[in-house]
Amino acid sequence: MSCGEPHETDCREVLAEVYLYLDLECAEERRTLIRHHLDECGPCLREYGIEQEVKALVARCCGNETAPEELRQRLKVRLTELVVFETTESRELAD
Repeated sequence: MSCGEPHETDCREVLAEVYLYLDLECAEERRTLIRHHLDECGPCLREYGIEQEVKALVARCCGNETAPEELRQRLKVRLTELVVFETTESRELAD
């Protein structure tokens, strides 16, 4: 996904890292870049809001349970695949 506007950090890059951002698992410098992007990019901010809601729902449903590391890794790989697929599909449609 890209909003079509030029940004210091590309929309696809931001959305690929939104879970790391939400989980405070990225470096402070990266968090600052992502936060700045979300502040100026409406489409990404909306997507971030959706991700935030999903995370809150999972937290409410699962309480303090922690997912097994194997599951976390599989989910990260799958999410990356989805972002790559969406990016590729968007490029093909643009051509």
